[in-house]
Amino acid sequence: MKPHLLYPIAILAFLFPTTLSGQASSDKSLTKDDIMAMVDELSNWGRWGPDDQLGAINLITPETRKRAAKLVREGISVSLARDVETEVAVDNPKPFEHTMLSDGQTLHAQWCSDNFSVSYHGFAHSHIDSLCHYVHEQTLYNGYSSKLVTSEGALTLDITNMKNGLFSRGILIDLPALKGVDYLEPGTAIYPEDLDAWEKKIGLSIRSGDIVLLYTGRWARRDAVGPWNGSQAGLHATSARWLKARDIAVLGSDGGSEASPSGIPGVNSPIHLLMLHSMGVPILDNLDLEALSKKSRELNRWDFLLTVAPLAVKGGTGSPLNPIATF
Repeated sequence: MKPHLLYPIAILAFLFPTTLSGQASSDKSLTKDDIMAMVDELSNWGRWGPDDQLGAINLITPETRKRAAKLVREGISVSLARDVETEVAVDNPKPFEHTMLSDGQTLHAQWCSDNFSVSYHGFAHSHIDSLCHYVHEQTLYNGYSSKLVTSEGALTLDITNMKNGLFSRGILIDLPALKGVDYLEPGTAIYPEDLDAWEKKIGLSIRSGDIVLLYTGRWARRDAVGPWNGSQAGLHATSARWLKARDIAVLGSDGGSEASPSGIPGVNSPIHLLMLHSMGVPILDNLDLEALSKKSRELNRWDFLLTVAPLAVKGGTGSPLNPIATF
């Protein structure tokens, strides 16, 4: 190359820096207007028809399921559910309630039975958000009116749309392994360049129909320093474009999947807005990924069959669950 041609290239490189993947570096300063523009830019509304209620679950096709089934080689299964929290804590203001109705202490007892009660949305219990969970400007995913969620339950986009279960390839993005730490500190943001670096490190590319799981070490930190509330490690809003480009079906994490505080004035949950409302991507919250991270590191495998089976509650805005990863 002629020497005088290097100068404009150098200027362009300065003005438009790139990551190792060739993508433009994240603009970490976003405004509410930027997020509102992304709501339209990343939208899957109408992609599967005007009456669609499955959203990105449509990407889990019969071929996707058959490919995922072939990932079972070692025959090892790992639960991703957090053991239910029954004690009040700052991150668990509404504990799981377990009440015995009859037990073996009663003379001549024939049955032992009990009752469960849980307010599962929040920062404590492993659950899935259905697409009716997030309201933006009085609308839900695909343009449905929020008025369709009534005091009796959701009349559309409820959890029964997923009663046949989710069965696809799961990919674990292990951020502590990438960054060489035991866990991420609350408030730590995960950017597209971090996700690029993880793909390069493990030699796998996330593809259409995948279920992406973010391990931040949330429960390891809780064990080390105790419960906390308010801030959490997770995706920066710029990562939504990265996920849309890979056409993921489901997003999950050991927290709420997004950095909090968001750093964007006027927008407190941009990832939930962009996933649930715009892209129609269900979210798995508060998974316990400690055992999965340990097994993935042991096997040096970061992809697996993931099965997710919500409760079939008509009108439900989500469901507690126990997802299973099988290697």
